[in-house]
Amino acid sequence: MTITGIAAIGAGLAAIGAGLGIGRIGGSAMDAMARQPEIQGKIQTSALILAAFVEAVALFGVVAALIV
Repeated sequence: MTITGIAAIGAGLAAIGAGLGIGRIGGSAMDAMARQPEIQGKIQTSALILAAFVEAVALFGVVAALIV
């Protein structure tokens, strides 16, 4: 397997990991909002910030895999 193929696999794994992480954040946020609807705004803001961090790490992983 060539370096390009390995880099493509690494980029794909980073994207899959980000998708799973963001899905988990969203699901947990929905559970928390269902349990305590009065703090929906705080939970939603925190979930959005966390999803942005997960996406940033995934983008970093894709770029690092493609640079190699």
